[in-house]
Amino acid sequence: MADLESPTVLNPGILNPVNPIIENYMHGLLRRTDHPVLTDMEELAQKNNFPIIGRLVGAFIESQAKMINAERVFEFGSGYGYSAYWFAKAVGPKGQVICTDADFLNQEKAEQYLGAANLWDRINFRVGMAQEVFARTEGFFDICYNDVDKGDYPEIWLMAKNRIRPGGLYIADNVLWRGRVAVENYTDIFPGWTEAIIKHNELIFNDPEFDAFINPTRDGVIVARKKTA
Repeated sequence: MADLESPTVLNPGILNPVNPIIENYMHGLLRRTDHPVLTDMEELAQKNNFPIIGRLVGAFIESQAKMINAERVFEFGSGYGYSAYWFAKAVGPKGQVICTDADFLNQEKAEQYLGAANLWDRINFRVGMAQEVFARTEGFFDICYNDVDKGDYPEIWLMAKNRIRPGGLYIADNVLWRGRVAVENYTDIFPGWTEAIIKHNELIFNDPEFDAFINPTRDGVIVARKKTA
């Protein structure tokens, strides 16, 4: 067994930021009733090896959105709407979640799932590159959520930070990248992605306009709050 006090000897491909036993305990505490369609979305992700944030992170981002009374959310990368499910529940019937994905099939799946959950009327799903859709979308947001290709993370942060209202949040998934950001020697299945995530994280924590923290659940979720005057 690897020495947990010497992280550089760990295989980053199997490094879980939070011990699975702890996450199982947290799942046990999360006794809440969600729409059955959520299980269908999770089963599809498992079948197709499609990355989703899972219920622990889902409940976390929903609570974050509710705490700031978020009503307008922009998602950079939505897949077939799993994270949007949680945001849509938080923003309420008068709120809106703008989703982006380059695949028309994901839009169709999102409409199917979120429609079944009676949340589709809160969704504005736009097919295309997230950066291009964002550039064409006016106004400020309560939350900007980032889950695109990791090599684009610094660019997304720089685009989003000035469009978040004071007291609003920037949230990004996979910021620990299975521990690669914390070890000296790692194997990156996508060249340059680890370096991009490291740069992204440092940009956020060094930005004087934001307070930031990383929740290590699953693969690490960063939450940065834009300071108020």
